[in-house]
Amino acid sequence: MNARQVAIVTGSGTGIGAATALRLAARGFEVVVNYSRSEAEAEATAAECRHAGADAIVCRADVAEDADCRALVQAAVSRWGRIDALVNNAGMSSFAGAANWDAIDAETFQRIVGVNALGAFQMIRAAAPHLREAGGAIVNVSSVAGALGIGSSVPYIASKGAMNAMTLYFARALAPQVRVNAVCPGLVTSRWFVDGIGQQRYEQVKTTYEASTPLARANTPEDVADAVVWLIEGARTMTGELLMLDGGLHLGAAQSAAKVAGK
Repeated sequence: MNARQVAIVTGSGTGIGAATALRLAARGFEVVVNYSRSEAEAEATAAECRHAGADAIVCRADVAEDADCRALVQAAVSRWGRIDALVNNAGMSSFAGAANWDAIDAETFQRIVGVNALGAFQMIRAAAPHLREAGGAIVNVSSVAGALGIGSSVPYIASKGAMNAMTLYFARALAPQVRVNAVCPGLVTSRWFVDGIGQQRYEQVKTTYEASTPLARANTPEDVADAVVWLIEGARTMTGELLMLDGGLHLGAAQSAAKVAGK
């Protein structure tokens, strides 16, 4: 068995996932970099992980498919013989806007929930035996959407609400061997959001968001990655926590949250 710890980070070609993979690599983890579409970016992330001293492999997998989840876990076990951390970061949304909630079709709704919620469940199920053996940790990358009921679309909100509920469930079900927590970021300054709504609209949302939060700033991917790594390595007595990374947005009035959501 490999002496170094091993982490799987889903959706780690870009954004939060890439930042998390790099943080873990720098802290001595071997890393599975996962992607579904961004192959070039995933290879670049893996190269950076190797430059940081880690052994890193790149695995294409759609977490909405159970067979892909099992193959992703098996790739880590075959390479290193262990799994110490699972970061469920893969996610998607529809940027229809809150005002157009009734325009979402069933196929889109099911696809978003399939990646964001079912995907996390399937990854946990596949990795749980290995995480138990290692005394490991799971961190689910959720969203304030699941806690505040705001966000880019109704299925995204629903999927993150389900992820939060599963975090609480698995914190009980996998204890005491495995700790399970979630981070719930607000706005993140990543390509994912810019690509979804366009640069001009993104700048407007960012300005409104920062004006609505006590800390007056959005997250960078690295901000979220730092919290994820702390939950894996530092929070040894924490499980079942939904860590709000929203600059204090959740402290504000309901109308401020609604404004950020574009209602």
